[in-house]
Amino acid sequence: MSPALVISRREIRTYFNSPVAYIVVSAFTILTGYLFFTQLFLEKQADMRGFFNIMPLMFMFVVPAITMRLLADEKASGTLELLITMPVRDWEVVVGKFLAAMSLLCTAIGLTVVFAITIKLLGPLDRGPTIGGYIGLVLMGGAYVSIGVMASSLTRNSIVSFILAFVISFGLYLLGKLTQFLPQAWQGLVSYLSIDGHFENIGRGVIDSRDVIYYFSVIAVGLLIATLSLESRRWK
Repeated sequence: MSPALVISRREIRTYFNSPVAYIVVSAFTILTGYLFFTQLFLEKQADMRGFFNIMPLMFMFVVPAITMRLLADEKASGTLELLITMPVRDWEVVVGKFLAAMSLLCTAIGLTVVFAITIKLLGPLDRGPTIGGYIGLVLMGGAYVSIGVMASSLTRNSIVSFILAFVISFGLYLLGKLTQFLPQAWQGLVSYLSIDGHFENIGRGVIDSRDVIYYFSVIAVGLLIATLSLESRRWK
């Protein structure tokens, strides 16, 4: 089995052997359910738009909570050095941690399918935007997780990791809201860098290659920086 998958399985067991996974997943499901159904009954529209609209903001808090200890705690406790002495490469450690966090996040996302089933019982559910929205959630979640892994690789303190991941994620989210206030020459670039803007496109049921490439690019850059951060210990 690939070392990255071994590390991923080890990390997943760590998640579920502690209260972290249960607390994060439960809090995420309950809070998103409350916010979504409150808005649903106020607007009286049987669709998933309200749910998908709040997800970029929810991910900004949930994902850093999932990823903040992945590498930071390993550094602080010294177990990272022990892990690195094993026949495993730095990028395999990073990818393994990333896959574990994605598994937990996808579990949380999967539980929200109950919301879509409920909407279908209340009225006709538009499958295109719903399926597109869930694909977008996984892609956007991957981008958030890679940012969280990157932040965790840059510090030994999990709280600092959480704050750093939140600030970077919020910055990318905020870009899309500031586009209209910028000179027209900058609007295209800033709009493309917005993590929320690409999700809105996919949420309409249209999966554009530009949006997919954006999310994979963010994932690649985040994991690359995390790998370089681990490798930097050799230069000290």
